[in-house]
Amino acid sequence: MRARVVSFLSGVRWFIEGWRLFRTSPGLWLALVLAYWMILATVSLLPVIGFAAWVLHPAFSVGFMALSRSCEQRGSLQATLLFDGFRSRPVVQLILGCAYLGLLAGLISATTLADDGALASWMLTGRRPEEQQLQSAEFFSALLLAGVLYVPIMMLFWFAPVLAAWHAMGPLQALFYSFFASLMNWRAFLGYLSVAAAVTVVIPFLLLGVFLLTSGGRPKFNVMALIFPLLIFLLPTLFASFYASYRGVFGRSDSAEPDAVPG
Repeated sequence: MRARVVSFLSGVRWFIEGWRLFRTSPGLWLALVLAYWMILATVSLLPVIGFAAWVLHPAFSVGFMALSRSCEQRGSLQATLLFDGFRSRPVVQLILGCAYLGLLAGLISATTLADDGALASWMLTGRRPEEQQLQSAEFFSALLLAGVLYVPIMMLFWFAPVLAAWHAMGPLQALFYSFFASLMNWRAFLGYLSVAAAVTVVIPFLLLGVFLLTSGGRPKFNVMALIFPLLIFLLPTLFASFYASYRGVFGRSDSAEPDAVPG
């Protein structure tokens, strides 16, 4: 197994490719994303085992990869592919899910050192901190720490589920390859994240600003009713773009001989 190093512009194209894959069957894509949300929300509400929702993320990641591959190869979707990760080496996916949960728990615990648990309480219970806490330097520090700590977690799990499912890697090997493939392609990921941030954050907030300015700060309609559908349409694009990044780094290429992942 070898990973190639691709350019900044290749990362930009991952997002564009995700949009192309979404357009092959937008209605079914939206329905499957909604089903995914509902499943995780239902599991998270279960007593005692609600944390299992986080354990399921790697398996569902493989499912969205399989859906995207179906779009690429057949130009259509099969709804059952959403659960492909539960059929492709499910024990390995479960181990990856437990590792993901453990690392997230460590991240949340670390933030308590910065703000005495305000952010952790919000993430675990859904109870919004008081306004004074939200505006404190300690809370900002906790948010910054959470973001910094999540970057290596994201690198570990970006490719790991699909490498385990489609390339028969063990959990540790898949995490290792995913981390170093992501590290080697930091330029491409910078390009990808730049476009993703612009589309999912900057554009919605610009629209919100325009609506507020034109209405004197008092719009006569629910602004989120306009922005929320935009975000809903972007989610399938994001999921499909994960597959585009996998194909770009581990798939076929017309470029020169790829560099090897360490190990």
